[in-house]
Amino acid sequence: MIRAQLIRRSFAAACALSLLTVGAVNTARAASTAAETVYVHVDAQAPGTVFPHFWEQMFGSGRAVLALRSDYRRDITMVKQATGFTYVRAHGIFDRGVGLFHLDKQGKPVYNFSYVDQIYDGLLARGVKPFVELSFMPPDLASNPKDLFAFWYHPNVSPPKSYALWDGMIKAFARHLIKRYGIDEVATWYFEVWNEPNLRFWGGKPAQATYFKLYDNTARALKSVSPRLRVGGPATAQAAWVPAFLAHTWKDRVPVDFVSTHVYGDDTAQNVFHVDEHIPRRDMVCRAVDAVHKQIEASPYPRLPLIVSEYNATYRNLPNVTDSAYMGPWLANTIRQCAGKVDMMSYWAFSDVFEEQGVVKTPFYGGYGLIAEDRIPKPAFNAFALLHKLGHTRLPVDSHMALATRRKDGSVVLALWNYAPPVGTTASYTFGKPQGASKQFIVKVSHLAAGDHATVWRLGRHHGDVIRTFNAMGRPAYPSREQIKVLRQAAKLAAPRQQAVHDGMLRVDIPPQGLVVVVLH
Repeated sequence: MIRAQLIRRSFAAACALSLLTVGAVNTARAASTAAETVYVHVDAQAPGTVFPHFWEQMFGSGRAVLALRSDYRRDITMVKQATGFTYVRAHGIFDRGVGLFHLDKQGKPVYNFSYVDQIYDGLLARGVKPFVELSFMPPDLASNPKDLFAFWYHPNVSPPKSYALWDGMIKAFARHLIKRYGIDEVATWYFEVWNEPNLRFWGGKPAQATYFKLYDNTARALKSVSPRLRVGGPATAQAAWVPAFLAHTWKDRVPVDFVSTHVYGDDTAQNVFHVDEHIPRRDMVCRAVDAVHKQIEASPYPRLPLIVSEYNATYRNLPNVTDSAYMGPWLANTIRQCAGKVDMMSYWAFSDVFEEQGVVKTPFYGGYGLIAEDRIPKPAFNAFALLHKLGHTRLPVDSHMALATRRKDGSVVLALWNYAPPVGTTASYTFGKPQGASKQFIVKVSHLAAGDHATVWRLGRHHGDVIRTFNAMGRPAYPSREQIKVLRQAAKLAAPRQQAVHDGMLRVDIPPQGLVVVVLH
């Protein structure tokens, strides 16, 4: 401990001396600044570790039938361009609105794949593959027609009244997809059985045993069509049931190709870990990911992929969270903590083309999406766009407020942030500034090539945050077309700033809830 402190003090002294030598810090400014100083040292030639972009490979969305809408498709194109993501996950491919299944007068199944084809054709045409959530129950197949979830569109969540009919539907669905798209394509998709069966989304009693029966039948039906189809679960909320699920599939020799589960920043420790502890919003997601990662390692399937098929800073509609610049540092810190413990994470959701609570009533209500109504990017969209710039080799860095990476061309990309809690945590927007002081990052990058310079992108309350402009308009529920144009312009990231680098040194000041991405090249 003492040695580490001495090393840090020596590094700080060296940084200060170097910066003073090149005139990068002037005395007057230093005297007037109350910012905490954060020292970050990176070796540009360190071996590093593989750093796949697990946080941006998949996004959630509103229910599947919304994929037929033009605004949904425009939004998915925007997010694809910003992140290069591959998969999208939606509820309700079997819902009444998609019209896949019904029984004729003789009680025989009739399949209609018209909307299924249009939904998946639209995704594939935009370079995105389905992560197929096999839900919910078609009305004609439901064991309890009145067992409806409280979403605005009221999906049926009861078990099937006949597993012979359910298995037949799964097989017909899989065969149709293979016939239309080819097995080589469909084998790259994922098939996840149901959604959050440990909550009210599943009406079987007892919940776990009846879900396992649903899973067993579904997995075996899919594999009977082609062993190349990838199937997994338990798709639980609050990182639940994973050890029991894997013990069950192992014991009964049920196919499983991946584990999926969900966690949100405001899930409680009581619900996730069954302990009386307060876990902050910034830590909850990765605490749960770490726990499930270890559960898989301890299971009979220690190398099974872990897919967190829903995550966000909140599962509620909190405008000071999901609509705000808070999401930049929250996302960066989540990436830092979860790296190496998960194969893919699906941010919920890519767009506010979304109807779980009903038709959207105003652009900024705390929706989960990266893009608000009327194609207005939120700060969270800009956070994903900036963090997409990170390299694919992670470099060691001794800070919980920084990520250091290297690209294939040798350039070093840093993410630096100043986390501060949300200004408000209610469904009503709270006006005000984030608490906390600015932080002054003094960065030393060893072994940079001569002549390297820094390109600096910023996200925060004054950079790439549309909410200030929306507030200035009086937060109109229905912005005019002219206001929408102004809001779209205000949502854009500012052009990056070029900054000189002297002897591998640079200084960056970051206000509370600020995120900065620096490319050294």
